[in-house]
Amino acid sequence: MVHLKQIVCSSIQFSVPEELEPGILVGSLSEHFPPLYQLLTQEYLWMDSNTGDIYTTGQKLDREALCPKETKSGDCFMVHNALVGPTGDLIQFLVIIEDINDNAPHFDMSEIHLKVSEDVTVGTIFLLDDQARDEDIGINGELRYHLQGSSGVFTLKVENKLLIKLVVEKALDRETQELYHMQLVATDCGTPPLSASAGLIVTVTDVDDNCPSFSSKSARTVTIPGDSLENTLVTQVTATDPDLGSNAAIVYSFSPKVSERVREIFSLDSNTGHIRLTQNLHSYKSEELGLKVLANGPHCPPSGTQVTVLILPQANQKLSIKMGFIAEHHNQTMVLPENQPPTVLAVLELQGDSTHVRLAEGPLILPSRQTIRLLVVDVNDNAPHFSQSQYQLEVEENNVAGVSLLQVSASDADSGSNGKLTYRLDEYTSAIFNIDSTVGQLSVRAPLDREQQSVHKLTVFAQDGGSPPLESHATICIHVLDQNDNAPGFLSTHFIFFIPENASPFTQVGRVEVKDPDEGENGSVDLYVVNSSGPFGIDKSQRIHTTTKLDREAEDHHEFHLVARDNGHPVALVSTARVTVFVEDINDNQPKVILPKSNSSCLTVSPSTLAGTVLTKVYAVDEDSGLNSEVTFAVVAPESVQNQSPFQIDPRSGTITLSQQLLPKDVGMHHLFIVVRDSGKPTPLYTTVWVNLLVNETISECYLDKVPTWRGPSDLVLSPSKAPICDMETARSAQVILFIGLTMILTSVSLLLVTACLYLKYRSLQKNKRGCASENEIPLRLRDKYYSDE
Repeated sequence: MVHLKQIVCSSIQFSVPEELEPGILVGSLSEHFPPLYQLLTQEYLWMDSNTGDIYTTGQKLDREALCPKETKSGDCFMVHNALVGPTGDLIQFLVIIEDINDNAPHFDMSEIHLKVSEDVTVGTIFLLDDQARDEDIGINGELRYHLQGSSGVFTLKVENKLLIKLVVEKALDRETQELYHMQLVATDCGTPPLSASAGLIVTVTDVDDNCPSFSSKSARTVTIPGDSLENTLVTQVTATDPDLGSNAAIVYSFSPKVSERVREIFSLDSNTGHIRLTQNLHSYKSEELGLKVLANGPHCPPSGTQVTVLILPQANQKLSIKMGFIAEHHNQTMVLPENQPPTVLAVLELQGDSTHVRLAEGPLILPSRQTIRLLVVDVNDNAPHFSQSQYQLEVEENNVAGVSLLQVSASDADSGSNGKLTYRLDEYTSAIFNIDSTVGQLSVRAPLDREQQSVHKLTVFAQDGGSPPLESHATICIHVLDQNDNAPGFLSTHFIFFIPENASPFTQVGRVEVKDPDEGENGSVDLYVVNSSGPFGIDKSQRIHTTTKLDREAEDHHEFHLVARDNGHPVALVSTARVTVFVEDINDNQPKVILPKSNSSCLTVSPSTLAGTVLTKVYAVDEDSGLNSEVTFAVVAPESVQNQSPFQIDPRSGTITLSQQLLPKDVGMHHLFIVVRDSGKPTPLYTTVWVNLLVNETISECYLDKVPTWRGPSDLVLSPSKAPICDMETARSAQVILFIGLTMILTSVSLLLVTACLYLKYRSLQKNKRGCASENEIPLRLRDKYYSDE
């Protein structure tokens, strides 16, 4: 019976998908209860009072918002209260909110970075900790992963739908490719499926798997004069190693097989590969020296290259030069446009002792000098060149219009009109910017607003005056610095919150949102509670909390203002918003009986009073609100006494009437023990009062010597005769009752089995006694067996 009660009282429930549009039918109470109908809370659902049909409202049901703790497990349901029937009985029903696929998966980070050594073996697995999350449940929240853009180098392996592993499928080589940009895509199994992705960036780290090497063209022949000075740079050798850092370190050295002559006059820098002279040369004959240079790296065999140095002899004969012009010339100066192909300009004739104008032991070095003047005429073969390719500029917003910002500068190696420059901005540049075409001075025609655009990127062009003209460009990046020109802004000018009056101190009431579009200290906002002595404060997270306990009966709502102040300079800006906190009632007040004024009050009733006459009334109030303040009245007494009593009380109004005609046996004092009980949940509160009625012929003043004493049970919260069948019980209470019931059933069955066993044992003993008395008597069972043929 206890379990049957649980089934009956919890069977009314409806299921509804989340996010439904307004006006969708959820279910109806008409199948369970007669009209009329009234839904006590109509925030998400409303009910037709005549038909009992329940519909969705404009405030959509969001399962993830209403049941955040049950997002991944368990049913999300809401308990609703309604008044049904002509007597307005209070019932409760459940609305289960079903999940739909309205949440896409999301990653906590937009990019996942992973470092992998280039010598990792194929098949190596790396665990990815960055998993996606989906607020939906069931198949809508079940995620599948795949990889995009891996080009077959990496694959994805997912175990138990949770462990995401990256598998190396091909050998890696940092020198071939150092970075792999891929996308890790998570897709749920809902209909339609929703997905999200995060960038997976794999960096291949270097190992020392390459050795230094010279190119095939590194061997060279170098010619130096025979009178070269000490420390003269002869040449430089360069080897390469594709590795990085210390793995690419190269040390240069001469081969052990080079001659002593080479070691005597040349030095080699082991780090740079520079080959220099170690002394002054005085050579009057040509000389050819071979230098074998080695490049060494860690754990690598050396790589070598050959350098041949030709030393030319010093000149020992003075000669003169006679010039015969072929090209255009003026005043012993040849005129030649630049960029001309190789051409003959003049004929040089050596004059002197003909016996010495020959090759001796090498190329002749002429000690005599002749100045040759050549005027190169400019052509427009050089584009303008900016002193820097990118300009960075910081400008405070709200600047004065027309103020110069900066001056760009470009140069042109050409001359004349070919080197004369003009400046212009890109045609798509905002009209508020202007540049002086001659000097490159950039200015802005209007104040800048950082909140509208914090960075402006401009392209400036420099063009020369050549034919055809040449041009180049540079980028100007203008960062607009913030000023405290925006006050903090609340998302609403009036915030409304609700909180139960039994909330403990420092309970969160709600959260306000305030934003300041400025940045830095100018956008850093502090919140203060003003114009209030109420029990509320606000923290740095913009959450309002209580500071003391609340009492709805003392004050059912509180109003105060919030001030948002930024930390801007030179003047802080402020804004305000109004906050109203409504204190929701809990059942923390007992009913108070106003009449009768005391338990010793007495009323005389004439025996001739007609049945149905109203004798008196119990007046009571409850300072709570809603159901917590609705009071009912009941006479507490044994059932037999109640049935014999000629008086009854209306449970709603407290009116005491004469239920039947008075008889001679009714003459005398009647003490009615009245329990006044509210309808609060989870446990109603009550108070008691004695109503004393004297049935007597003579209507005289009635008084009591002492107050009556109640000798019944002390717990009068639920009188057995008045307890509703479907009072809601907690799940734990139901489990306890069910456990006790099962225990009693098992105990009863055990006792029954023990009794049966004892009874059978007793019968067995009785048979044994009879068997001892007549040993030669054959039992009936044996008789049937032995004499069945007779």
